Amino acid sequence: MKWHEITISTTEEAIEMISNFLHEMDADGVSIEESGTLNKQRDTSLGQWYEHPLNDIPEGHAVIKGYFSELDTDVDALMTQLTTRIDELREFDIEPGEYSIARAMVDEEDWANAWKTYFKPIRVSERLTIKPTWEEYTPSPEERIIELDPGMAFGTGTHPTTALCLRTLETVIKGDEEVIDVGTGSGILAIGAMLLGARRVLALDLDPISVTSATENTRLNNLQDDIQVYLSDLLGVLNSDQKLNVTVPVDVVVANILAEIILLFIDDVYAALKPGGTYIASGIWKNKEEAVEEGLQAAGFTIVDRQRDQDWIAFVAKKPE
Repeated sequence: MKWHEITISTTEEAIEMISNFLHEMDADGVSIEESGTLNKQRDTSLGQWYEHPLNDIPEGHAVIKGYFSELDTDVDALMTQLTTRIDELREFDIEPGEYSIARAMVDEEDWANAWKTYFKPIRVSERLTIKPTWEEYTPSPEERIIELDPGMAFGTGTHPTTALCLRTLETVIKGDEEVIDVGTGSGILAIGAMLLGARRVLALDLDPISVTSATENTRLNNLQDDIQVYLSDLLGVLNSDQKLNVTVPVDVVVANILAEIILLFIDDVYAALKPGGTYIASGIWKNKEEAVEEGLQAAGFTIVDRQRDQDWIAFVAKKPE
């Protein structure tokens, strides 16, 4: 089978939004390649190693590819819509730069599995290591292994926002917490929270592909009895009659999503947390830091920490006792 490959060359700042656009347009797969030049600073503090080949993408830029079925895609209409939405990003203080969009036809084998060559075991924190299911790896005694096959869902641990969340969870989870993971993607944060000592996790996502992926990864890690995965628009499921595995209010909420979305449901997160509960909010590009900080404080949160990776920020906020 052949697929339409839509390639967008843009800025790292615009990665999250453009990737989200592609998913909303029913892309069957999305890949992201950031700068791999010799000048790019890599975090090797935990012994991480990188097997991505060098590329000629300029610093601060990225190449995003979306794959669409040959059978039922109007590519001309899709590219027109995509161009309009990218141009609108500037209205939200997100700069896509002098971006370009290209199209091509590719065979399924060319993209469906090629990326797996570059996804290797990666140590993302003092205790957590992410291991693709198809890779062999012998952990040290102190390591906790997240077995992962992300499929088409976001979250492999290689993106700064995911790694930020996992490292931050390691500082927040002390043991026996009930956690809600909003925008779970591949389920990586839910699994990480359990391996760090959480009692139960409710993992939520609006994307059916992500729900399927997170459910499978939960099973791969033998945590299906402790992690409940639900299709939900943000925290909407909390207002339903569904039987949940956590008791609301909970101890921790973690959300690795777009800053614009974080700002939409801060009050809902506040209500979902116990007094003294912790909110980890990540997926925030540097130009949205001040807006998210103000939003958290306006909702009643106290910001107790913020972690950074490249130009991404994760806030740690507390609900007062």
